[in-house]
Formats: sequence, C-alpha cells, structure tokens
Amino acid sequence: MSTTADLVTVLKKELKAAQMTYADLARELSMAESSVKRMLAKGDMPLSRIDAICRALKLDFAEVAQRVADAQPLLKELTAEQERAVVADEKLLLVATNVLSQWTLEQMTAAYRLSEAEVIKYLAQLDRIGVIELKPLNRYRLKVAKTFRWRPHGPVMQYVREHVVLDYFSGGFDGPAEGLLLVHGSVSRALAPSFLERLQRVAQDFAQQHQMDQKLKDADREGYTLLLGMRSWEFEAFTRLRR
Repeated sequence: MSTTADLVTVLKKELKAAQMTYADLARELSMAESSVKRMLAKGDMPLSRIDAICRALKLDFAEVAQRVADAQPLLKELTAEQERAVVADEKLLLVATNVLSQWTLEQMTAAYRLSEAEVIKYLAQLDRIGVIELKPLNRYRLKVAKTFRWRPHGPVMQYVREHVVLDYFSGGFDGPAEGLLLVHGSVSRALAPSFLERLQRVAQDFAQQHQMDQKLKDADREGYTLLLGMRSWEFEAFTRLRR
C-alpha cells in the first residue's frame, strides 16, 4: 500500500521539478517556512493542505496520486510459492490471466461462468498473493511491472507446458490476423540478444495497444494471444541424427 511517506516524497520531487523552494511554498500556503518544513518532515497534513500544495504546484490531485502509485516497486516475477498458489485453482489462474490484461470484474463475469462473488474472492486472493492492490468498488491496481513474466521453470510455466502448449499449437493459425512463423538460422552470438530485445518490444507494443483499445466496444475488439520465443534449440529427432 502507498504511504504518507511516499506521498511526501512525490510532493518534494514535484517542488524540485517546479524549482519551488520551501519559502515559495510557504508564501503560497500563507504559512511560515519553518511550519512547511516541519509539516513535510513529519508528513502530518490534512487532505485540504495536500490539495492546497497541489494547487500551488498546478497539479491535479489525481496526477499526484498516480505518481505515488507509479513510484511503488513493481514485481518482475512472483516467487515459486506465489505461483503455486495461482495454479492451485484453475479459476484463480483464469482471473490472474485476466487481471494481467486489466479486465474489469464486469468483463470477467460477462465472458465466463463466474459469479461476481467468485471473482471478488479471487481478486482478494491475488491481492494477498501480491499481484494486485484491491481498491474500493472492486477495482484494482496491478503490482507487477510491464516486464513481468512467469518464472521460466516455475509452476505456472510448467502448467503451460503440460496443459496449454499443445492446445495452442493445435490451431491452424490461418484465421484473420493469425500466423505462425518458425525460423531457424545461425547468427552471431553478439547480435542474438538484439533479436530478443526486438521481440520484447513487440510484446510491449501488443500490451500497450491492448490498453489503448479498452475504450472500444467489445464488438470492435478480438482476443488474441501473442506467443514469442527464442532459444538455442534443435529438434530432438534431428539431434539424434547428428554425427
């Protein structure tokens, strides 16, 4: 959870960015400079005072609140124990997958045979696990970074290998905006990481477009799963034929 200390830290950064001294802020608030220093040092101030500081900085409180949220450390991956908790219940895994795509509670209950009470229960579990911060009215904030990934050899990816991979690749990849590419080649070890970076950028672009298109009507959107991978690998049947 965000704390008052986090809020004060953001306000101090905004003061510095605006090149506003404590003396300048004191004049805006009609306070003594020593009182402003003491207030920010203790972090003890009513909402009306925070609102006044925002006005002095020409910032909306919502902007400040978002910057406080953005400043929170985000998870790049979960622990193995947290992942085991996620895959222990397929419905929880479904809700976890949906929140990573930032679906609302209403979207989940409309798309799946899940009651509102069930989704709320699973959201509360994800809050306890640390994937989200559950907010009033059953809204939530993701606590994972944009670069978040499941552990390569963790419980979730093991579940994917056992139950998901064959299901995914059984499709024809011949529908609208579908495709499957398998490219093999030998490239410089020094340049290979650059190809992985490009794939990561494609994944980020896909995720950002998903966020931007949430404002569209459901009829104007289609669900897609983008699977990207790159590894030093040879088909086992081919390896057995090597000299």
